[in-house]
Parts: sequence; structure tokens; C-alpha cells
Amino acid sequence: MTSIFLVIGGIGLALLVLSLLLGDVFDLGMHAGGPFSLAAVSAFIGGFGFTGTVVATLLPDLGAVVAAGAGVVAAIPTTWLTVRLSRALMRMRTDPTLTRHDLVGSTGVVVTPIPRDGYGEVRLRAAGQQIKFNARAGQAIPVGAEVFVIDTPSETSVLVEPTEAILPDAG
Repeated sequence: MTSIFLVIGGIGLALLVLSLLLGDVFDLGMHAGGPFSLAAVSAFIGGFGFTGTVVATLLPDLGAVVAAGAGVVAAIPTTWLTVRLSRALMRMRTDPTLTRHDLVGSTGVVVTPIPRDGYGEVRLRAAGQQIKFNARAGQAIPVGAEVFVIDTPSETSVLVEPTEAILPDAG
């Protein structure tokens, strides 16, 4: 009897792992967040099986009916919590996606020198991250100079100006 409940719990666990790994491919038409979602069904089966295993092992004289009843009693709140967690995760607010227009006005530092009529590279701080972009400028800018983004001609390049005056090399 214990092994039957253990197999049932293992099936619930396997369904949960498959739903996590394969996501929408393995949802069987059960949409996340509902009481009959794959996560909820696997939580019920797993909670039923593993609780039944514990009760059947600890109290073998009470029989399969008591172990099954304990499994159902434990599986109901487990399923409810799973549904609540799934809904909360699906409705969780996220930051908007960073677009190239969000870069205008940001500052950074030159990491590859920017020639007068060519591209160099700058490292900008955007949305809390350090991101490297191709950069052009109206003048040559050396490595280490701080720059200010004035335009974004493409998704991967920026037009910058130095934040301080850069003197031409005297050599």
C-alpha cells in the first residue's frame, strides 16, 4: 500500500517537473492559474500520494482508506496554495522593456576610442545594467572619457558628446 501512494506522489512530482521544463507544450489544454491547471493537478496528485505514503507508513494498522483520506485532506490546501502562487506569479508586474529611446540622456564611458568619422564603443548604465554600445561622435574621443548620449540612430549604436572639453593631442 505504501508503494502505491509513493508511485502516485511520484507521478504528481513528474508532472510538475514536466510542466516546468516543457511549459506550454505540456499543458494539455490546462491553463496556468486555474484550479485545473497542470501545476494544480500535479500538486494535488503529489500531495495526495506523498501524504498517503507518510500516513500508511506511520499508521499501517489504519488502512488505505484513512491514508487516502489524509492524502485528500493534505492535497486540498496544497492545491489551493499552488493555484494562488501561480496566479500571483502570472500577474506580477515587471519593468518595461528598455528601448533605444530610453538611452538618450544617459551617461557612460568610452571603452574603445571613438575616431572622428568612425565608430568606437561606450559602456552605458541603463536600467541598472552596464551595457556596451557602438558609438559615434562629432569629434575624436579617447578611452576613459565620460560621454553623454544625444541620439540613438539604431538599436545598437548611439551618438555621444563628451561631458568635458577634449583637447586635441599636441603630438
